[in-house]
Amino acid sequence: MLEIQALVKRYPTGDHALRGVDLIVPDGQVMALIGPSGAGKSTLIRCVNRLVEPTSGRILLDGEDLTGLRPRALRRARRRMGMIFQEFALIERLSVMENVLSGRLGYVGFWRSTLRRYPQTDVDRAFDLLERVGLAGYEDKRADALSGGQRQRVGIARALMQEPALLLVDEPTASLDPKTSRQIMRLITELAREGGVAAIINIHDVALAKRFVPRVVGLRDGEIVFDGAPATLDAARLTDIYGDEDWDESSEAEPDANGAESPVEKAVVPSGAVA
Repeated sequence: MLEIQALVKRYPTGDHALRGVDLIVPDGQVMALIGPSGAGKSTLIRCVNRLVEPTSGRILLDGEDLTGLRPRALRRARRRMGMIFQEFALIERLSVMENVLSGRLGYVGFWRSTLRRYPQTDVDRAFDLLERVGLAGYEDKRADALSGGQRQRVGIARALMQEPALLLVDEPTASLDPKTSRQIMRLITELAREGGVAAIINIHDVALAKRFVPRVVGLRDGEIVFDGAPATLDAARLTDIYGDEDWDESSEAEPDANGAESPVEKAVVPSGAVA
């Protein structure tokens, strides 16, 4: 379980990115984090694994306070936090298999990984994960030969190679087309539930969040202004998060997961509907 208590991030300029955030994410729960640009979504995710250092507050993962850990203990704790990046963060010249196995760096060490001396159990698990994410047979392809959706699948497999207790997912669909975006969101949520892994997904696409995630948290100006089920995310609550907008306004059709066109909301599906 992840527990965030009174988390504050203030920059030297005096600007606040986070203003006393309190949040609990139980094991196995997938949560979407939404809000306008600059609301603090990415900062929150990066404070959890301390890529960004919080100003104050506590972050506990299964009871361990991450904010007080020294470098060596922090490296051990990070093995339990899988990160999936918007820009994939793959090593382009390496193969798919090598990128996936890099998720075990925290366990096997730099030199063993450089010499490709991974335990057979790790190699077997990598093959299993590649099959699960739909990339069986791609293990020898270079990462720079893959499409965006395929790269994101490699990133998902790499994160799961860590056998994490927590997944931190930063804009996983930002550079993907609508069909691939749905496939990636479905894959992340299914794998998290199957493994009983808590997950926080920072996402701009509210319709995708409503379709795939059972809990949505809205940030505005570094504060939580909404926390609830997608069905309760109505126009008034969207206005609280994003500001005034005609949330009932429809836009042109968008391809669905099968490639067919279907009408969807410009920013969100009306409460109770399915995108």
